[in-house]
Amino acid sequence: MNTETSYSISDLAQEFDITTRSIRFYEDQGLLAPQRRGQTRIYSRQDRVRLKLILRGKRLGFSLNECRELLELWDHTSRGTEKQLQLMLTRITERRAALEQQLKDIAMMQLELENAEKRCLAELAELQAKPGATG
Repeated sequence: MNTETSYSISDLAQEFDITTRSIRFYEDQGLLAPQRRGQTRIYSRQDRVRLKLILRGKRLGFSLNECRELLELWDHTSRGTEKQLQLMLTRITERRAALEQQLKDIAMMQLELENAEKRCLAELAELQAKPGATG
């Protein structure tokens, strides 16, 4: 191994506040490829950056396949290329549209719940207003 900075799986887990199991999962999915020294995983600076990008992508709501697609483009260049940036913008637009639809769906569900609650309260008030009603 060269003199480049390296990290253990516990270093990365602690830094990013995730479990070592999560890191191994990303490795199993082919998103990370640490070197091995016996049974020990040795993560490079590039592995650390990839993990950071995976976690950022997950926070933004990207699937692992979308993260993989972006990472594969990233691996071919040290800086963003036009193709890479266009793909990222497309993914952002798609994610934003999905979130906007979810917001509309949530607002509709809240309205339906509010209406159902009003109907229940009105019927309950009617039942309690009847002579001889017990509660």
